[in-house]
Amino acid sequence: MIIEKNTVVTLHYRLQEDDASGALVEETYGSDPLVFLFGVGQMLPEFESQIEGKKEGDSLSFGIKSEDAYGEEDPDALVKLPLDTFMIDGRLAEEMLVVGNPIPMSDQYGNQLVGIVMEVGEDGVLIDFNHPMAGQDLFFSVTIETVRQATPEEISHGHVHGPGGHDHGDGHHDHDH
Repeated sequence: MIIEKNTVVTLHYRLQEDDASGALVEETYGSDPLVFLFGVGQMLPEFESQIEGKKEGDSLSFGIKSEDAYGEEDPDALVKLPLDTFMIDGRLAEEMLVVGNPIPMSDQYGNQLVGIVMEVGEDGVLIDFNHPMAGQDLFFSVTIETVRQATPEEISHGHVHGPGGHDHGDGHHDHDH
């Protein structure tokens, strides 16, 4: 069976920066494979277009330019926040304010964001809310393990059920790989 819309794909991947000799970001080889419903926007569109039409046992590798991955770095995502943002119980949470430290925050709409502390000054803290992989070209090496037709329930829910899929007990955590 080939990979097309409404198939469930199980694959292993290795993700590197830039190209085949780039730094390793993450890989699934040696652990649980990635399982996802193809064609519903769970994955980067460029990732899906590269593996579409492949079948079990196929291996391939491909690069994705940053603009087709997580986008370019956005200068507007660098935000200076006043120090009192980081006051907890009347004192400054200095242990959080370490350059390079990721700080989970939420925006005015309640969306969860992670900001990286860039610099700490008396007039505030400079936080970078860019995606950690923004501005980064990606290189994937992929091995297709299995391809199966999705069930009607999976299609209506928009994600995989069963082993390697989502279990409804844990709240939704969607992986954007």
